[in-house]
Amino acid sequence: MNPHQESSPGEDEEVTQLVCQEAELKDGQMKEVSVGEKKVLLIRTSGQYSAVGNQCTHYNAPLVKGALVGDRLRCPFHGACFNVKTGDIEEYPGLDCLPSYKVKVQDGQVYVSVNRKSLNTTRRVKEMCSAVPEIKHTILLIGGGPASLVCAEMLRQNCYQGRIIMVTKDTLPPFDKPKLSKALNVESSSIVLRSSEFFQQYGIEVWTKKEAVSLNPSDKAVKMSDGTLQHYDQLLIATGCRAKLLSCPGNELTGVKALQSYEDAKEIHSSCLSRRAVIIGASFIGMEVASYLADKAASVAVVGATTYPYERSLGPDIGKMTMQMLAEHNVKFYMNDGATEIRGENGKVKEVVLKSGAVLEADVVIAAIGVIPNSDFLAGSEVDLDSKKAIIVDKFMRTNIADVFSAGDVTSFPLAFHGDRRVNIGHWQMSQAQELLPSLC
Repeated sequence: MNPHQESSPGEDEEVTQLVCQEAELKDGQMKEVSVGEKKVLLIRTSGQYSAVGNQCTHYNAPLVKGALVGDRLRCPFHGACFNVKTGDIEEYPGLDCLPSYKVKVQDGQVYVSVNRKSLNTTRRVKEMCSAVPEIKHTILLIGGGPASLVCAEMLRQNCYQGRIIMVTKDTLPPFDKPKLSKALNVESSSIVLRSSEFFQQYGIEVWTKKEAVSLNPSDKAVKMSDGTLQHYDQLLIATGCRAKLLSCPGNELTGVKALQSYEDAKEIHSSCLSRRAVIIGASFIGMEVASYLADKAASVAVVGATTYPYERSLGPDIGKMTMQMLAEHNVKFYMNDGATEIRGENGKVKEVVLKSGAVLEADVVIAAIGVIPNSDFLAGSEVDLDSKKAIIVDKFMRTNIADVFSAGDVTSFPLAFHGDRRVNIGHWQMSQAQELLPSLC
């Protein structure tokens, strides 16, 4: 045993390690230390030391490289934010908190204690209750994305013991959808956000392969694609968006695809191996798919409507840089252009005709031209939609119908720091951040 390491007997046995001298860190500084074989992040703020897990619970980024402001630590990868005193996650992305550890300062020396049972623990789930069968109150969540999942967990974290039903048209329970365009052949087990045991433990019902087809607010009922009717006391609509499909002649040919589901990702991967791929669209999905296919397809061509990729969202400089990076990996770009026709042979894609007159040989055509809010099932429900079919909500995520809420990519909401201008932002982190608890409880 390390001479500076101690352990105490008993059921809750701890390992205690001398990790540094008290004067070693100044306020606003942090460092990784070891307690036994456990790496821990030691932080000093306002003259006090605290210790938490050293990896972000989102994608395991090293938090020692993050930004520490006051008692909040921001991940260097995607901006998740944690309270260094408690380890609690305070801003998304990610779901779980950091484990926190005991710190003792004695005689100018800093000690950190870790329970032996948690030596291999890298994340912590907030304490949650479960359902009580006698409570008949039901909250129905339509959609299996981050907004629904965070809503379900927040309800349980705040002692809601009624029935929670989450309905998703996907074959999987809530999963990390942004990974699909980055790794089309990813295994489902590596992207599922919560296990089936988790949902069972906390009494969250997850219905997969089922879709809402109509809403009757008067009866507080949603009709499902299998013909069943589900009543609710409160309803959250978090159905997200779907990919826009190509409308040019030939869009029905075999080999024309769009990325919407886990199965779509697998199919695009397998169909593009050593084949000629043409991607219509040069924003996030199109560019990520092009990057993934660059060393797998026989050829990759990207057709974009602007001068550079990402130009409308990130500007020309970043677009030009990413375009050059992919061009170095033999991705061909056809910018300020678009598809006018997809020609086929024996019912299969053969080539793509562009507005410029160029003709691109192709075996697979992938549409990445934007998204459409999944709000069609609300026809006749009197739920207010904007001109782009997004659901209109207030700052509490309430629609114009009592007990009907909405969140995530499907919504149009007032953005406070933009003078309450109504916006629709299709982003994973935004969907998680639209916490609904103040309205639902």
